[in-house]
Amino acid sequence: MKILWVGDIVGSPGRRMFAQVAKELKGSNQVAAIIANGENAAAGNGITEPLAQELISAGADVVTLGDHVWGQKGSEQVVASMKRVVRPANLPPGCPGMGVVTIQTATFGPITVMAFLGRVFMQPVDCPFLTADAILEKLSGCAGPIFAEIHAEATSEKIAFGRYLDGRVCAVAGTHTHVPTNDCQILPNGTVYITDLGMTGPIDSVIGREVPPVIKKFKTGMPQKFDVGAGPAILQGVIIDVDRTTKKALSITPYIRRESEPGRLA
Repeated sequence: MKILWVGDIVGSPGRRMFAQVAKELKGSNQVAAIIANGENAAAGNGITEPLAQELISAGADVVTLGDHVWGQKGSEQVVASMKRVVRPANLPPGCPGMGVVTIQTATFGPITVMAFLGRVFMQPVDCPFLTADAILEKLSGCAGPIFAEIHAEATSEKIAFGRYLDGRVCAVAGTHTHVPTNDCQILPNGTVYITDLGMTGPIDSVIGREVPPVIKKFKTGMPQKFDVGAGPAILQGVIIDVDRTTKKALSITPYIRRESEPGRLA
C-alpha cells in the first residue's frame, strides 16, 4: 500500500495543485490514501469548513493542522465537527477537535494519523513527546499503521521527535517550514522519517507568499501584507510504501510535481 503525505497546502494555488495530483493518483490507484496538511489552505492562514470539505472531496483522507489552527473565524466549529480534520494533539486541554483519528481506507483497512506542535520558537503548548506517549498507550493494539506529524520550527526538535517514536509508529513527518528536506530515511527501529515535507503552493513565491512584500519586510522591518503568490504551483511531499501484512513501512520517497501553467501539470 502506498500513502501520499503532502506538505502545507497554501491558498488557492495549493488547493488547485493538490486536487489535480490527488485525482490523478487516486484515479489510477497509485495511492491508497492521502494525508494533507491544510493549515494554510485559507489564504495562507488556517482553514474554513468549505475549504476543508474541498480538500476531502478532492482526495484527502485526513487533513492535518498546525499553529494556524485557529486562523479563521469559526475554525473551532470546523475542528470540532469534521472527523477527518486533525488538530495538534498537544494543544491545551479543553480545545475542540481531535489530535488523533483513525479512518478506513477503501483498499487497505484502517490507518491512524496524529498531529503535534513543536515548542522551540513556537507558541506555548503541552509537551509533544509526553502527549505522544499518552496517545500511543491508548492506541496499544491498534490494527493499522500509525502516522505522526510534527509541525515545528526547529529541525532538531523534529529529528528528536522522530527518534523518540522510532519503532512505535509507522512514519513521522515534519511540516511548517515549507521547504522539503533531503533526509528521507528508515530509522534504526523501522520508522520512516523526513524532517519537512515541503509546501504545496505557488512556485514564484517566498514559502507561498508574494515576493516583493517579503523582501520589503526584510529590508525595512516594517509590517507588510503577505498575500499568497500566484502563477503555477508545486506539490511537495512523500510517498510511503507500507507492507500490507506487517503494517510497517518499506520505503519513503520524495514526491514532487509542478504545473507548467496554472491548472496544467507539467
